[in-house]
Amino acid sequence: MKTRNKVQTAAAGLAVVLALSACGGSATGGTATGDSRTSNTADISEGVQPDPAAVKLLPQSYKDKGELTVAMDLHYPPTTFLAEDNTTPIGLNPDVARLVAKKLDLKLKFVDTKFDTIVPGLDGGRFDFTATTMSKTEERLQVLDMIDYFRAGNSVAAAAGNPQNLTVETLCGKNIAVTQGSTGQLKRLPALNEQTCTSKGQPAINAVTLPNVQEALTQLHSKRIDGVLYDTTSLGWAEKQQPGSFTILGRVNVGSNDVTAIGVKKGSALTPALQAAVQSVLKTPEYKESLETWGLESGAITDAKLN
Repeated sequence: MKTRNKVQTAAAGLAVVLALSACGGSATGGTATGDSRTSNTADISEGVQPDPAAVKLLPQSYKDKGELTVAMDLHYPPTTFLAEDNTTPIGLNPDVARLVAKKLDLKLKFVDTKFDTIVPGLDGGRFDFTATTMSKTEERLQVLDMIDYFRAGNSVAAAAGNPQNLTVETLCGKNIAVTQGSTGQLKRLPALNEQTCTSKGQPAINAVTLPNVQEALTQLHSKRIDGVLYDTTSLGWAEKQQPGSFTILGRVNVGSNDVTAIGVKKGSALTPALQAAVQSVLKTPEYKESLETWGLESGAITDAKLN
């Protein structure tokens, strides 16, 4: 099993998530001190052997091509982002994708893709699969086969110190940011709005849809919005890198399942092999190593269920 530099990974990702890119400052208003993204570009799949049972299920066309194309939005630490070389994908999702490809005895090609264009791209055949912390929704399951690999979920973050004394249940009438095409935008915030606000005659939560979490946290810091609804894993990671930059109010437990899944075009001939490869990956020490590296041990699962 490969050993990673945990000093490097412990300091990784803050510039990607929290930096105020427009002015070069940090989310607390100070000056960003250098590039804090990890320089560790080790391939976790090095030395991992193919799974003969998974390879046997692989369509001949993929064997002939010798490569899988995976779509990811590479801007969401600690699950999916770039190393300080601005080239190498790192995080849980790139680790899992590399392990899946190795189990299938194939090379892997990453395609950096905006999150809300990944599903249309899979449906249109532009990519073979995605591993990008994508939750299962009824709409996605109409066009995708989805294979469980990790448990994540969403939480709400407020300004540092929570000056408005907000809770997840008291966001009625507030401006809450969500990212374009995310489960937070499509499922969780609407469900939270219905459960805590509109069904009780309270003002609706105002969803502010933004292109990425960097912009959301920038606007939270500048008090243009009241909160951010985003992946629990990423918010927890960012808060550890710079304590006190914002306050996590708690999880949003309505609107969607917390388990995230690899996506492949519905009915694809690749699905059986991909499921077998993911199940094989979940049994490896490298899967556990990746979760530990990125501080995501609580997200481990053991069943690569096909949805």
